[in-house]
This record gives sequence, structure tokens and C-alpha cells, in this order.
Amino acid sequence: MTKVLFLPEVVDQFLELAELLYNNGYLGFKESAIDYSEQLFREIQVNLPIKVKKAAPSHFERLGQGLFYSAFPKNHQTTWYVFYSVHTIDDDTIYLVRYLGNNHVIAHKLID
Repeated sequence: MTKVLFLPEVVDQFLELAELLYNNGYLGFKESAIDYSEQLFREIQVNLPIKVKKAAPSHFERLGQGLFYSAFPKNHQTTWYVFYSVHTIDDDTIYLVRYLGNNHVIAHKLID
């Protein structure tokens, strides 16, 4: 079985994302901001195991060793990057999401 799990601080990032999108005027309704954050969470949870994975640049080693990242484009301006480790326990493959960032914040750090 394949599972996608999120560190508690990543779950907090999704909650903060909804607030940021609404408070900074990126989305005009609080419900829209919450929906955006929830949809991104679900998309990662469902699609991460089938996404192309790349080795994370050395800058992200502070999040853990042997990390990968995958891209989740949302529109023409924003792509979300999910940093995670992959673990096998018995017959289960676990994707542990350790960090979430977008191209506006971390794109320059993806070049190693």
C-alpha cells in the first residue's frame, strides 16, 4: 500500500496558505482561499506517488537526507514544489512530505 503523510508543520503551512491568500488579496473570498489550500493538499495526497521525482538540491538537506521534490503547477504563474522522503515499511511505501514551497519563494534554490 502507498501512503502520503505530512509532517505537522506542513499541515500548518496549508492552514497558513489559506490565510495568506485571503489576507493579501490573492483570492477575494475566504472560502475560495480555503478551497485552494484544500485542493492543493488533496492533489498532493493523491498524485505525489505518480509524479516525476527529482533529487532535492543540497540547500534542502536541512530538511532531511535523501530528499526528493515534485512539481505541482497550479496556474501560469504559480508552481508548488513538494519536498519529501520515501520510506518502505513492510509492504507499505510511505511518502513523507517535509516541506511545501512555491516558485515565487524557492525557485532560485532549486538550482544546485
